[in-house]
Amino acid sequence: MQKDSGPLVPIHWIGFGYAALVASGGIIGYAKAGSVPSLAAGLLFGGLAGLGAYQLSQDPRNIWVFLATSGTLAGIMGMRFYHSGKFMPAGLIAGASLLMVAKLGISLFNRPHQS
Repeated sequence: MQKDSGPLVPIHWIGFGYAALVASGGIIGYAKAGSVPSLAAGLLFGGLAGLGAYQLSQDPRNIWVFLATSGTLAGIMGMRFYHSGKFMPAGLIAGASLLMVAKLGISLFNRPHQS
C-alpha cells in the first residue's frame, strides 16, 4: 500500500506567496499613486497573511489567523471590485483571497479526524 505524501506544494508556501502578493500590492499602490492608506493596508494585511502562513507551517491545524486575514481581504476587495469594476488591484486581490479561503476550507475538511 502506497503512503500519501500530501499535497504537491504545502499550503504554507502558497500562503507566503499570497502574503508577498498582498504586501507588494500595497507598495506598488504607494509607488504609483502615493497612496499611504494603500501602503499601510498592504503591509498590515501582507504581514498578517505572512504570520498566518508561518503559523500554518508550524502547526497545520492553526489556520485561523490566515483564514481571517484572507476572508477579510476577500470581502473588502470584493466589494471594491464590485463597485469599481476594475480588475487591478481589487479584482486580483479579491480573487486570490477567495482562492486562499477555499484552499484553507478544503484543507480543513480533508484533515484526518482525531479519535
